[in-house]
Amino acid sequence: MRTVVWGALAAMLMVTTSQAAPSVVAAWSRPAAQGTTGVGFLTLLNSGAKPDALLSVETLGARQVQIHQSSVTGGMASMQMVPSVPLPPGGRVIFAPGGYHLMFLGLTKGQKVGDTLPATLVFASGKRLKAEFVVGLAPP
Repeated sequence: MRTVVWGALAAMLMVTTSQAAPSVVAAWSRPAAQGTTGVGFLTLLNSGAKPDALLSVETLGARQVQIHQSSVTGGMASMQMVPSVPLPPGGRVIFAPGGYHLMFLGLTKGQKVGDTLPATLVFASGKRLKAEFVVGLAPP
Protein backbone atom coordinates (compact mmCIF):
# COMPACT_ATOMS: atom_id res chain seq x y z
CA MET A 1 0.00 0.00 0.00
CA ARG A 2 2.80 2.44 0.88
CA THR A 3 4.50 1.76 -2.44
CA VAL A 4 1.33 2.68 -4.33
CA VAL A 5 0.91 5.92 -2.33
CA TRP A 6 4.55 6.93 -2.81
CA GLY A 7 4.37 6.04 -6.50
CA ALA A 8 1.26 8.19 -6.95
CA LEU A 9 2.88 11.07 -5.05
CA ALA A 10 6.03 10.84 -7.18
CA ALA A 11 3.94 10.87 -10.38
CA MET A 12 2.06 13.98 -9.19
CA LEU A 13 5.32 15.77 -8.42
CA MET A 14 6.73 14.92 -11.87
CA VAL A 15 3.60 16.29 -13.57
CA THR A 16 3.72 19.46 -11.47
CA THR A 17 7.42 19.99 -12.17
CA SER A 18 7.13 19.35 -15.91
CA GLN A 19 4.24 21.83 -16.14
CA ALA A 20 5.97 24.57 -14.14
CA ALA A 21 5.26 28.01 -15.51
CA PRO A 22 7.95 30.33 -16.80
CA SER A 23 9.05 32.97 -14.33
CA VAL A 24 10.49 36.48 -14.54
CA VAL A 25 13.53 37.86 -12.74
CA ALA A 26 14.66 41.50 -12.51
CA ALA A 27 12.24 43.16 -14.95
CA TRP A 28 13.22 46.80 -15.47
CA SER A 29 12.80 49.71 -17.84
CA ARG A 30 14.61 52.99 -18.45
CA PRO A 31 13.02 56.41 -17.84
CA ALA A 32 11.14 57.80 -20.85
CA ALA A 33 8.70 60.62 -21.66
CA GLN A 34 4.98 60.13 -22.30
CA GLY A 35 4.23 59.31 -25.94
CA THR A 36 7.76 58.12 -26.65
CA THR A 37 9.23 54.62 -26.74
CA GLY A 38 10.35 52.83 -23.60
CA VAL A 39 12.46 49.70 -23.34
CA GLY A 40 12.06 46.60 -21.17
CA PHE A 41 14.69 44.16 -19.93
CA LEU A 42 14.27 40.98 -17.86
CA THR A 43 15.37 37.39 -17.46
CA LEU A 44 12.94 34.58 -18.30
CA LEU A 45 13.37 31.23 -16.57
CA ASN A 46 11.78 27.93 -17.56
CA SER A 47 11.86 25.43 -14.69
CA GLY A 48 9.68 23.00 -16.66
CA ALA A 49 10.67 19.97 -18.72
CA LYS A 50 9.01 21.27 -21.91
CA PRO A 51 10.09 24.13 -24.16
CA ASP A 52 7.99 27.27 -24.33
CA ALA A 53 8.24 30.58 -26.14
CA LEU A 54 7.39 34.19 -25.38
CA LEU A 55 4.88 35.28 -28.04
CA SER A 56 3.78 38.73 -26.93
CA VAL A 57 3.54 41.24 -24.11
CA GLU A 58 0.42 43.18 -23.17
CA THR A 59 0.26 46.41 -21.16
CA LEU A 60 -2.01 49.39 -20.70
CA GLY A 61 1.18 51.46 -20.24
CA ALA A 62 1.93 51.61 -23.98
CA ARG A 63 0.03 51.66 -27.24
CA GLN A 64 1.95 48.58 -28.44
CA VAL A 65 4.75 46.25 -27.28
CA GLN A 66 7.20 44.65 -29.70
CA ILE A 67 9.86 42.02 -29.05
CA HIS A 68 13.21 42.99 -30.60
CA GLN A 69 16.68 41.55 -30.91
CA SER A 70 19.82 43.62 -31.38
CA SER A 71 22.89 42.23 -33.09
CA VAL A 72 26.22 43.35 -34.55
CA THR A 73 27.29 42.02 -37.94
CA GLY A 74 30.46 43.23 -39.64
CA GLY A 75 30.79 46.05 -37.12
CA MET A 76 27.27 47.27 -37.92
CA ALA A 77 24.66 47.27 -35.14
CA SER A 78 21.08 46.50 -36.06
CA MET A 79 17.78 45.77 -34.37
CA GLN A 80 14.86 43.79 -35.69
CA MET A 81 11.45 42.73 -34.44
CA VAL A 82 11.09 39.00 -33.76
CA PRO A 83 7.80 37.04 -33.62
CA SER A 84 8.77 34.99 -30.55
CA VAL A 85 11.61 34.09 -28.21
CA PRO A 86 12.22 30.36 -27.56
CA LEU A 87 12.55 29.36 -23.90
CA PRO A 88 14.24 25.95 -23.59
CA PRO A 89 13.31 23.49 -20.83
CA GLY A 90 15.36 24.17 -17.73
CA GLY A 91 16.81 27.23 -19.46
CA ARG A 92 16.82 30.97 -19.31
CA VAL A 93 16.78 33.85 -21.75
CA ILE A 94 18.24 37.23 -20.82
CA PHE A 95 16.71 40.40 -22.22
CA ALA A 96 19.47 43.02 -21.91
CA PRO A 97 20.99 45.96 -23.80
CA GLY A 98 22.58 44.64 -26.99
CA GLY A 99 20.34 41.55 -27.20
CA TYR A 100 16.68 40.71 -26.77
CA HIS A 101 14.55 43.55 -25.38
CA LEU A 102 10.97 44.81 -25.36
CA MET A 103 9.95 48.06 -27.04
CA PHE A 104 7.06 49.87 -25.30
CA LEU A 105 5.74 52.03 -28.16
CA GLY A 106 3.65 55.09 -27.36
CA LEU A 107 3.94 55.22 -23.58
CA THR A 108 0.63 56.33 -22.05
CA LYS A 109 2.45 58.26 -19.30
CA GLY A 110 5.99 59.33 -18.53
CA GLN A 111 8.20 56.76 -16.82
CA LYS A 112 10.47 58.17 -14.11
CA VAL A 113 12.90 56.40 -11.79
CA GLY A 114 10.96 54.40 -9.19
CA ASP A 115 7.79 54.00 -11.29
CA THR A 116 6.56 50.58 -12.38
CA LEU A 117 5.08 49.46 -15.67
CA PRO A 118 2.78 46.42 -15.26
CA ALA A 119 2.62 43.96 -18.13
CA THR A 120 1.44 40.45 -18.97
CA LEU A 121 3.74 38.08 -20.86
CA VAL A 122 1.96 35.60 -23.16
CA PHE A 123 3.57 32.23 -23.93
CA ALA A 124 3.03 29.59 -26.62
CA SER A 125 1.91 27.15 -23.90
CA GLY A 126 -1.04 29.46 -23.20
CA LYS A 127 0.43 30.61 -19.91
CA ARG A 128 0.09 34.29 -19.02
CA LEU A 129 2.59 35.75 -16.57
CA LYS A 130 2.18 39.11 -14.87
CA ALA A 131 5.34 41.20 -14.41
CA GLU A 132 6.17 44.69 -13.19
CA PHE A 133 8.98 46.55 -14.90
CA VAL A 134 10.71 48.81 -12.36
CA VAL A 135 11.91 52.06 -13.95
CA GLY A 136 15.56 52.77 -13.19
CA LEU A 137 18.94 53.59 -14.65
CA ALA A 138 20.27 50.03 -14.20
CA PRO A 139 18.94 46.54 -13.39
CA PRO A 140 17.48 46.18 -9.89
